[in-house]
Amino acid sequence: MGNTPVAAPPDEIMQPADTVGWRSGLAVLWRVIQLSLRTPWQAAAAILATLIASGMQLLIPLLLGQAVDQTQALLTDADAARAALLKSALLVLLVSVLRGAFTTAQNYYSEAVGHHVGYELRLSVYRKIQALSFGFHDRVHSGELITLGMLDLEGVRMFFSTGLVRVVLLGMLLGIGATILLSTDVVLGLLALSFVPFVAWRSSVSQLRLRKTWLDLQERLSVLSRVMEENLAGIRVVRAFAAQAYEMGKYRKASANALELAHERVQIRVTNTAAMTFSFLAAMGLVLWVGAGKVATGEITVGTLASFLTFMTILQMPVRQLGMLVNSFARTATCGARLFALLDLELAIKDAPDARPLRITEGTLRFENVDFAYPGARDKRRLSQVSFTARRGETIGIMGAPGSGKSTLAHLIPRFHDVTGGRITIDGQDVRDVTLHSLRKAVSVVQQDVFLFTTTLENNIAYGDPWAQTARIARAGQAAQMHQFIDSLPEGYDTVVGERGSSLSGGQRQRMSIARTLLLDPAVLVFDDSTAAIDARTEDAILAEIRTRAADRVTLIIAHRLNSLRHADRILFLEDGAIVEQGTHAELMAMNGRYRALHDLQNRPAGPRPDRQEAR
Repeated sequence: MGNTPVAAPPDEIMQPADTVGWRSGLAVLWRVIQLSLRTPWQAAAAILATLIASGMQLLIPLLLGQAVDQTQALLTDADAARAALLKSALLVLLVSVLRGAFTTAQNYYSEAVGHHVGYELRLSVYRKIQALSFGFHDRVHSGELITLGMLDLEGVRMFFSTGLVRVVLLGMLLGIGATILLSTDVVLGLLALSFVPFVAWRSSVSQLRLRKTWLDLQERLSVLSRVMEENLAGIRVVRAFAAQAYEMGKYRKASANALELAHERVQIRVTNTAAMTFSFLAAMGLVLWVGAGKVATGEITVGTLASFLTFMTILQMPVRQLGMLVNSFARTATCGARLFALLDLELAIKDAPDARPLRITEGTLRFENVDFAYPGARDKRRLSQVSFTARRGETIGIMGAPGSGKSTLAHLIPRFHDVTGGRITIDGQDVRDVTLHSLRKAVSVVQQDVFLFTTTLENNIAYGDPWAQTARIARAGQAAQMHQFIDSLPEGYDTVVGERGSSLSGGQRQRMSIARTLLLDPAVLVFDDSTAAIDARTEDAILAEIRTRAADRVTLIIAHRLNSLRHADRILFLEDGAIVEQGTHAELMAMNGRYRALHDLQNRPAGPRPDRQEAR
């Protein structure tokens, strides 16, 4: 690749899926169907069980009508009628049992297919999130990803049972049921089916309105959750400034917005349910009125009329479910579009097709005319023509004002971001040409923002090497000046830290992060302002420990305080993303430049003051 600029890495930007066209919607549905068919025998069992269950359900009205007609024979031949009625009753019981059994099988296998789809999608989403670049996570709120991985995924997962299987069920009941009714008596059939168009229309309209308001409600509930989450995270600040009344008012307003929409949803549901019930009862009344006349004239039997009424009762629920079916397709298309937009993202940081594991020989890190600009700000470079070489055993200090590009430089080495010009090599191997796994095993960064997991202190230190022996973990704790504190705890290294390490002070969290990194044996070790919250005496002890381990690796220390870098073999001073001064502490002091000015500022006498304490 040389020193020539390279193409900017692609932006991992999810396209909005708020509105889905019918073509793209069909493509999404087809992908979901393909996912469902990855368990073919379970899907086939669900469909077969649905066909048999619906067939059994269609037999029940015919058997009941036959039984009603048989009761009339009691007046002429009681014994024969009783035998026929017993046979009909046993058939109805058998058919009902079979319908129940196959309905149970339908529900079981439908849910099995859906849960398998959910399992596959959860793994895919989680795997994708692990692979996305820092730039993506900087742009996208974590709450949006959690919503996508839970609510949107659930909408896709349920499609097989609420969409595909329901299509088969409704197709059987409505298609065959309507055929039986119309073939028996056209007039009564039309009257019995007269409620179907109205109920199907109202059900679809109401479900789509409920779907829209549900999305709005989810947004309002997410606002409510954010207010509560922020309040809980900052509860100490709220109490300190006596702001409970203000926070309560903010929460009450967000809650009232959600309640208002919830009332609207109830009104939509109640109004449409009443209208659909009225249309069904009106149609049933017409069938009774006209059918009674036909019975009186001998055109049909009482049993036939009973079959019509039973068919109507059976068809009522499937017709109402047409709206749910429409909603299922709409929900799956929308949720699936959002989900697949994430899964289809082209990774900005990934292994090259011919990537090989990094081979460490001399342990030399080299920056060659490195440029970098964040996506969306290509015209404003954060780093410009940065070049330096660091060999095994060397400690390189990096200084500069906030925003000068120090942390950006550190993040380019393990490829948290990719350079937009020049290249970074380790032993002559471009970091973009080696596998990410091997690179990040060789390069460890102690970052500014410390995150501790809600688990034991031992597990937090051993996160990079879960199989590390207890002695190694203790040595890492000693090197980070944490062992004495941990050993004083009742449960020692088995002490569970609070959420995000809230039970530890800021300095203790930073020392835990340092211990976690020192446990490893990387070829390049980067400290990104990782001692800012640690008191001066403890910091000196940690730096002394780092110096004893520096012979086997390249060590980069980014800091704002000059005392942290005084003993570095070479110090780089960054300004606006470029190296403007470099040398040892003595050489930089002799230059009387920016480094000397910063040194004089930090060491200017300011009268007596207490020794700086570790931040808590």
